Amino acid sequence: MTYIFCVIGKSSTGKDTVFDLLLNDSSLSLQKIVTYTTRPIRAGETDGREYFFVDEDEEERLSKEGKIIERRSYDTVYGKWDYFTVNDGQIEVSEGQDKCYIVIATLESFARLKNFYKNVKVVPIYIYVEDGIRLLRALERERAQKVHRYDEMCRRYLGDMKDFSDEKLKECGIDHYFENEDSQRTADEIASYIRSVQRGG
Repeated sequence: MTYIFCVIGKSSTGKDTVFDLLLNDSSLSLQKIVTYTTRPIRAGETDGREYFFVDEDEEERLSKEGKIIERRSYDTVYGKWDYFTVNDGQIEVSEGQDKCYIVIATLESFARLKNFYKNVKVVPIYIYVEDGIRLLRALERERAQKVHRYDEMCRRYLGDMKDFSDEKLKECGIDHYFENEDSQRTADEIASYIRSVQRGG
């Protein structure tokens, strides 16, 4: 069986930290899926680690070749930014061979991956943080950037309220979440859940 575990959550919920802890847990045997974006790279990010950072010409080339599995576009205060998953060989689906992948996703990309990979078990892992704490985290992160984009930070924060509404969570069949008060504790809890899924539980 091939599994794709999708780490999902609003901005500033600590997805990246929990994701890295899960990826570095050798007992889970997870392989990272790196998605693509046309947004500018942020301070501290590395091309090919958080995302593959590409321009619109490269995105168009991949689209014409039929390699884009799913794509989301956001009208930001700095223009349109696209995020997308590419059928670039990172994900292998083989009969009789167990493969476990992990990716940071949105509700929309989770749904589209589930629809694209018919013979793969696509599993949501929804991470939750109370909105007041999340706002403070977002502000701290933005202050650490060389160029402060507080307007874009606010747009994302407000957009998340709509994108992760109870109705949309229900549509995606997500009725459970992992509250992230401590990253290591949350990662340990999710790791136990992943093991149970891998065992067929």
